Amino acid sequence: MIELDRLDLAIVEGLRRDGRVTTTELGARVGLSASACSRRIRRLEEAGVILGYGAAVNETALGRGLSALVFVTLHSQTEESLSAFEQAVRRCPNVAEAFLLSGQYDYALRVVARDVADYERIHKEQLSRLPGVDRMQSNFALRKVTG
Repeated sequence: MIELDRLDLAIVEGLRRDGRVTTTELGARVGLSASACSRRIRRLEEAGVILGYGAAVNETALGRGLSALVFVTLHSQTEESLSAFEQAVRRCPNVAEAFLLSGQYDYALRVVARDVADYERIHKEQLSRLPGVDRMQSNFALRKVTG
């Protein structure tokens, strides 16, 4: 495990806010030269602190304006059951995110759809066919507050 100092944390936060920021600009923000900032970024990547880069996407612009948070309880919590569920959920194109939980539910899924009718189709064709599912509870997001 790598030890992070205040500069490392500032670099990570800067990249989290804008993954396309140049090393020159990011270095200036945190008080480093571009080359020193670049070396730190490379070290953070190699240490697995920075896992990758991506684009924040407007789901509505892609025709997927409805987000549902689906809480899933499995019949069994054996390693085989969890693994089978996770492998299957990775193949569901409408599952934007999936989290293994502690507490009342086993998983939380963020499912994106065009509208309620599309969500009903996704529920029937994808979610209800996931292995080991005992119960699902769907909640519809009204709007995104952060991120």
